[in-house]
Amino acid sequence: MESPTNTIGLQDSYGRVMRDLRISVTDRCNFRCLYCLPETEEASNFYRDQQSGKQVPSSKTFIRYPWKPKKDILTFEEIERFTRIAADLGVEKIRLTGGEPLLRSGIASLIANIRDIPGIKDVALTSNGFQFRKHAQQLKDAGLSRMTFSMDSLDPDNFKKMTGRSGLQAVLDSIDLAKQLGFEPVKVNAVIIRNLNDHELEDLVQFGKDRQISMRFIEYMPLDHGKAWQKTMVVTGQEMLERIQARFDMEQVPPANPSETAKRWKHKDGHGEVGIIASVSEPFCKQCNRLRLTADGHLRTCLFSHNEHDFKSLLKEESTDDTIIEKLKTVVWGKELGHKIGREDFIQPKRTMSFIGG
Repeated sequence: MESPTNTIGLQDSYGRVMRDLRISVTDRCNFRCLYCLPETEEASNFYRDQQSGKQVPSSKTFIRYPWKPKKDILTFEEIERFTRIAADLGVEKIRLTGGEPLLRSGIASLIANIRDIPGIKDVALTSNGFQFRKHAQQLKDAGLSRMTFSMDSLDPDNFKKMTGRSGLQAVLDSIDLAKQLGFEPVKVNAVIIRNLNDHELEDLVQFGKDRQISMRFIEYMPLDHGKAWQKTMVVTGQEMLERIQARFDMEQVPPANPSETAKRWKHKDGHGEVGIIASVSEPFCKQCNRLRLTADGHLRTCLFSHNEHDFKSLLKEESTDDTIIEKLKTVVWGKELGHKIGREDFIQPKRTMSFIGG
């Protein structure tokens, strides 16, 4: 098999070609979602109840996540340079994530500069939506292509239990505003967790249908800071689909490309779409074309990687593009075949989703 330096673009040893780069612009977040950064008493009590008397994290265990100091976070110039190099090697799609990316000052200028990089065809952003309204027009003017919001509940009390914050109405208003401003498509992600919000599944589908937007239902993954994930709390994609099809008249949508993470269905009346991301029960690793750049400049070749590759030091030291390209190709060549969730040898990554970026 040819060496990584001889491959065209960013290809791994299994023949997958990287086209999608997720960039976490900050590890900071203004929510404390219990599947990511659980710090509240309610989160602690929920996990304790699920595990029926077993030894579980207490509220004292859910300590505040230690944010990285500003000096350790990639500058916009470093992000733009890395993106330009990646685009020269075939990356076409950029998704800005966090943490909460709208906490990063000047995010619209970063989007505008990324849009101007030759080869970049699409720039999207994932947000909890709490501060979207004050940034919305700037993001649109900067050339942001698509918006994805995270919203796991339509019930104010359950929303607060899941996020640690009161803010449902602000998120609902943000989703409506994104539609009004012409972001297309507008997507809403919901992580479905047994005994927490799984009873809202059909209501969330109806919400998407009423607003003619794309709902994405995600299996609960082991990426929480509290290390309290249990497989019994996973509502599988198949279970979700059976429940949705029992109530709604749906038809499957062919994938736009083989690397899509979601299996998709649309309402037959044309009002909205449903996608199911079954990372735990139906992994799509063999088609994965994604890389993740953490807020502190480490590249991850898999969401569940245990190895991270430092590029910030190269960017900081003003290494040549050729040096960065050589390392990038070598790192991608070693990309894992897939994650090991469900296997006895699976070990949860040390860093939470907030720092890795979704």
